[in-house]
Amino acid sequence: MSGNHTSPVHCDRTPVVVRSATVTALSNNLDGLWEKLLCGKTAMAPITRFKTDHYTSSVGACIEDLPAGGPASMIHELISRLFKNWGTMPADTFILTASTKSGIDNLEKTLRGDPAETRDILLPSLPDIVSEKSGLAGGGINISAACASATVAIARAAAMIASGRREVVLVCCLDLLTEFIYSGFSALRALSPTPPRPFDRGRDGLSPGEGAAALLLMSRARAEKEKISSLGSIAGWGIANDATHITAPARNGCGLIQAVRGALEMSGIGAEGISAVSAHGTGTVYNDAMEITAFREVFGKRNLPVFSVKGAIGHILGAAGGIEVVLGLKTLSEQTAPPTVGLSTPMEGAEGMVSGEPVAFSGNRLLTTNSGFGGINAALILESG
Repeated sequence: MSGNHTSPVHCDRTPVVVRSATVTALSNNLDGLWEKLLCGKTAMAPITRFKTDHYTSSVGACIEDLPAGGPASMIHELISRLFKNWGTMPADTFILTASTKSGIDNLEKTLRGDPAETRDILLPSLPDIVSEKSGLAGGGINISAACASATVAIARAAAMIASGRREVVLVCCLDLLTEFIYSGFSALRALSPTPPRPFDRGRDGLSPGEGAAALLLMSRARAEKEKISSLGSIAGWGIANDATHITAPARNGCGLIQAVRGALEMSGIGAEGISAVSAHGTGTVYNDAMEITAFREVFGKRNLPVFSVKGAIGHILGAAGGIEVVLGLKTLSEQTAPPTVGLSTPMEGAEGMVSGEPVAFSGNRLLTTNSGFGGINAALILESG
């Protein structure tokens, strides 16, 4: 998991994604999300779920019809929508969930004295809830690695399959936009007062969002045996910590560089084999600068397409990486990098890489990255076919 693995995964045990689903403030499904992304749509709007008078912004990407009343957390309805048309899964499917705060809305209810199911607040309860909603027996493990949670969970699922420990793993990631989350980012002065502008010269902060993603991973041998089509494979993964600051990234991008190079080494390809990059791209001054520094170190002067979807759906914390993997596979399938919504004038160093318009490309491998508080950095290489 450190990115020091030096040989490609054995072909029969290559982890492939055979099913996926997303729910975001922009759309309840992947097709709707992709169509709106290509059109440059955004879910950013004034927040009405709670009062924002005392915070540094009032903007976010909420799923407006997600019911917030009653003792159950909003995560129940969110997970139900995610698995609405999912179908059955193999009985030996292992569950990995990814979330930073799970049903944190119920902590708010508890503090207000309202009825609330306390189980929903606890991160270890999330695999059991997903198990109940998805029709699988037994629980699993939750991964909470800040805003790289889902990326780390997918890396762990891929490692379990590649090592032969599991043949089928369900990764389910989610996070909510609550006042608890919003107040924290406001206190850090990380919120943009306007919709975010990832990789823009005038970027000034992020905007939170909410949503969920599910990915079913199998070994290639198992998928072929059961005649199940693959959406693409996880060809490599790398995880590293820059050990710099509790919230700020290392300015020189050392942790992200190490994670990306670890993923490249594991996949057995060089940087020239990557055709596009799905970046973390929060819209904060330091995160975006760190990422571009890292990408220039890895890719040199090559201007391959780099994009962020957070200007359209917000920063969905622990679920961001899962949604971005689903979109990354779609990007490879369509051979089109979606626009970075909110981008007007590319920041220094990003010229020729980022665009406010869709960009066609050719190639079968995409790098997707996420970084989070505590110095965590994670990278995955997706491969079509």
